[in-house]
Amino acid sequence: MKQWLDHLNGTVLTMACLRFISSFIEFIAAILIVTNNDVKKALMINGMLALVGPIVMVSSFTIGLVSVADQLSFGKLIMIVVGVLFILIGVFK
Repeated sequence: MKQWLDHLNGTVLTMACLRFISSFIEFIAAILIVTNNDVKKALMINGMLALVGPIVMVSSFTIGLVSVADQLSFGKLIMIVVGVLFILIGVFK
């Protein structure tokens, strides 16, 4: 197992860990929704999840962009940032 982890890029491992944490939070939320068996509480839990998803996405994007920033031109970085902003605008509006 140690050899397998040694071959992974630290940035990729960090991004994957963020996604694992996000999926764990969503899994726990699904269990809470089922155990509460109440529509109002389910909506409240889903509302909290609406914050977790974009935060994880932006964090993951940021970690990846910082890692490859020296390999991309300034114009491409701006296009990526604008694309992420459009995604966030679409999610929150």
